[in-house]
Amino acid sequence: MYAIVNIAGQQFKVAKDQYLFVHRLQGDEGASIEFDNVLLAEDGGKFTVGTPSISGAKVSATILSHLKGDKVIVFKKKRRKGYKKKNGHRQQFTKIQITGISL
Repeated sequence: MYAIVNIAGQQFKVAKDQYLFVHRLQGDEGASIEFDNVLLAEDGGKFTVGTPSISGAKVSATILSHLKGDKVIVFKKKRRKGYKKKNGHRQQFTKIQITGISL
């Protein structure tokens, strides 16, 4: 059984006991959260497609930790003008574990 769910503006294919890194979510570590924006679900070869989401379907998860991604260097330069600008960015992520899918 798997489902395609919209989490923080991105779509993920999730299954039970799967670990995911998603954009930073509100909540403490160890807290349970539910996502009700399920777009598609598959159960034993039977597909259910939502228009746009399946009513009554939920995906439950547990927040494991909040962390930062790798540093991305942003370097801007205009040649022969003496303009150089260096900046860095680290994206904030939340690691979650899918605990169940209910239709």
